[in-house]
Amino acid sequence: MAKAESSMNLEENVASMVCYIGTWVTGLIFYFMEKKNKTVRFHAMQSILTFLPLMIISYALWWIGIPKWSYGGGLYYGNFSPGIPALVWISYGLWALTGILWLILVFKSYQGEKFKLPVVGDIAEKHA
Repeated sequence: MAKAESSMNLEENVASMVCYIGTWVTGLIFYFMEKKNKTVRFHAMQSILTFLPLMIISYALWWIGIPKWSYGGGLYYGNFSPGIPALVWISYGLWALTGILWLILVFKSYQGEKFKLPVVGDIAEKHA
């Protein structure tokens, strides 16, 4: 039995895996470049819809949480904000969970499994 290929001359499982390798960036590239293979387009869209929001939320929590020094009226004047350490730790936890999810999706897609995430998977399937 012949293996399915993508329009980018890659086997379907390899192209699906590459959609996750560079998180949402490679997902975006494959979503717009892949024309014929619906499975690869599904994985590309799922990668975009999963990793882009997770990265934005993690970065935003980290940025809000870190201590900051703002320069005010002169060299010796300014405001120091101690930040919110709990948000920094939440962002680290979210990054760790994102890494675990990334590994799962990379391995499952390489094995040829169409691993559908609960909410994002349905949306990705509609737009594939």
